[in-house]
Amino acid sequence: MNLNNIKPAAGSTHSQKRIGRGQGSGYGGTSTKGHKGQKSRAGYSQKIGFEGGQMPLQRRLPKFGFNNVNRKEYRGINLDTIQLLADAKNITEITKEVLVENGLAKKTEIVKIMGRGELKTGVSISAEKFTKSAEEAISKAGGKAITL
Repeated sequence: MNLNNIKPAAGSTHSQKRIGRGQGSGYGGTSTKGHKGQKSRAGYSQKIGFEGGQMPLQRRLPKFGFNNVNRKEYRGINLDTIQLLADAKNITEITKEVLVENGLAKKTEIVKIMGRGELKTGVSISAEKFTKSAEEAISKAGGKAITL
């Protein structure tokens, strides 16, 4: 066996259907598209969601809700997470850069410190926002809450 005499298995290949090449081909005339109608025409393409002229689903359903363009999304980080970070890395000052380095926030996110858990070590934390309970817990542990 050589590369020049390899053939596909018998019956595994078919000749291409050549449409619109005259009546003798068996696929002339309407070129397998039936008679008349939108789909038989040249250049036909259906819009996404088109339902044959019936009112499409996305137009039948009611619109609702409101998206505030001025909404600020905060990245919430709890005190128990900060305590774990302070214990693991032996850190006394936590800034946004430290949070980004350790994968707790992204560079572009606005960080808000939340009050879940407790803080055992006096840690200086600088962030954009703090909850009241978080500020109280930080000052009780002997740390500082610095608002950026």
